[in-house]
Parts: sequence; C-alpha cells; structure tokens
Amino acid sequence: MKRVILCPNPGRDRELTATLRAEGILRELGFETVICSPFRSQKEEDFPGAKLRPLLPEMQRADLLITFGGDGTILHLAKLTALNQVPVLGINMGSLGFIAELEAGEIDRLRDLKDWDFATEDRMMLDVSVLRDGRQIYQNLGLNDAVIREGPISHVIHLRVESDGHHLADIAGDGVIIATPTGSTAYALSAGGPVVEPEAEILVLCPICTHNMRFSSYVLSPDHSLTVTMEGNGRKPIYLFVDESRAFSLRQGDRVVVRRSKHVTRLVRLSEKSFCEIFAKKMLPGGYSNEK
Repeated sequence: MKRVILCPNPGRDRELTATLRAEGILRELGFETVICSPFRSQKEEDFPGAKLRPLLPEMQRADLLITFGGDGTILHLAKLTALNQVPVLGINMGSLGFIAELEAGEIDRLRDLKDWDFATEDRMMLDVSVLRDGRQIYQNLGLNDAVIREGPISHVIHLRVESDGHHLADIAGDGVIIATPTGSTAYALSAGGPVVEPEAEILVLCPICTHNMRFSSYVLSPDHSLTVTMEGNGRKPIYLFVDESRAFSLRQGDRVVVRRSKHVTRLVRLSEKSFCEIFAKKMLPGGYSNEK
C-alpha cells in the first residue's frame, strides 16, 4: 500500500479544507495517508480536525509528499525530500506557484494517481558551504538559490567571484544571487536575471543592484564550482540565505562555495502544461488567477 504524506501550510490552507478533501480522495483510492506539519514551530491547534504525525520518521516510510501552500512550502521541504528521495507534488494555495503542479481548484486531479503511473521531473539543487579560516562552518542544500546580500542597514558590499579558482567578477552593490534554473523565476528574475527552463542544468550568477553597469548576469555550466569571497567590507553586516532559510552571518574573508549537488528535488507531474505555457499564464499581465 502506497503511503502519502500531506503537508499543509495552515496559513494558506485555512481550516485544512483542501488537505482534508485530498485525504478523502486518496483514501478512496486505497492509499494510506498521514498529515504532518511542514514547520517545526506549528502547533496542533493550527491543524483542526487532523491528527498530526512527526514528519522526520514519516519521511523514511513515504512514497509521496503532497504540499498545500505556496512555492515557499515546497522550498522549505525540498532538502528533506531530496535527502530521503521522496517525490513531491505541490498544490498551490499561494500566489504565483511556479513549482506547484496543481492549483487549489484542481484537487480532483489527485485521482490520476490511482494506478501510480505518473511522470516526474528532476530539478537541479545546490550544495552551499561557508569556509572560514580554512574550516567549513556551514553547509546547506537548496533548490532555488543562494543569496549573499547586505544586512538591515543599506550599504554597498564588495564581493570577489571565482569559478574553479579563476577570477570571474568583482561585485560592488547589494549582493549576488546564484540560482538554479528553478530559482531563475524567483529572486533572480526580479534582479534582472534570465528565465531558464527548469529542467535545464546550469548555474545563473546574478548581481543585485551592482554599480558596474556593464556587468549583468552569467549563465554557466553546472560543472563549475563558484566561490564568493567577502572583501573590503570591514564590519559591515553581510548575510547568506539558502532558499529563504534563516540568515547566516558572514565575516570579512569568508568564502561561500556553491556547486551543483548530487541530490535532486523530484517533482510529480500530472498535467501536460509546458513551462512556456505556465510562465506566460502566470507572468504576463492579466494572465493569472488562483482558483479557490
């Protein structure tokens, strides 16, 4: 019997309306279901009508994880699902929802899981580490991007970027984004980066508000290892974010190393919508409305 984890974001799926409806459909199909909180801080009273199970042990037994929220909910769980090799199906209860497969009004499409015959799409991920005085002091795994940027006080920061040990660029500005193709439609897009088809395997290096107007973005082979060094910033606060994770404080001389990970996020596909169709619908003026 297939075991499916349902992970609702209670801030998006209020009263768990969508989650409980999905649970009913999946049980009709003969699947075993459990409901888990995607966030450690959530309390049981935020999940009315549900008996919560701890997520970490359930991941070791799961055949599929379904999220109910925005892309942020998927990003929050991407590391855990990748390490446990559990595919993800996102139901968009948020705004744009580029990563989610279904909209809130398409929950009946879960019946397509009946024969467990569906396509999956592997999305490239990033291994991100921080070296300080020759020691690794931080490590993370991201689906969207690694962002190095100024702190709460606005100021110009200086970064040296190297590719495989060779000088690539010097950045003076608000920071830099290193994105996957999946992340190219997120923060990197708003910073002027290119839109990349999500199944491609490349690295996008995108400066944030750089003073050098001749420097736009780089599109690089995923075989490169990128190193960003904090240079000439004194005691200015600089932070690293991986997929909107908690900020990690960087110091002068720290080196952030970003490379393609051996892990992937496996997304379930139930529709035949192309990326171009989805992008046009959600990004062009008047093209998007989330069904309720």
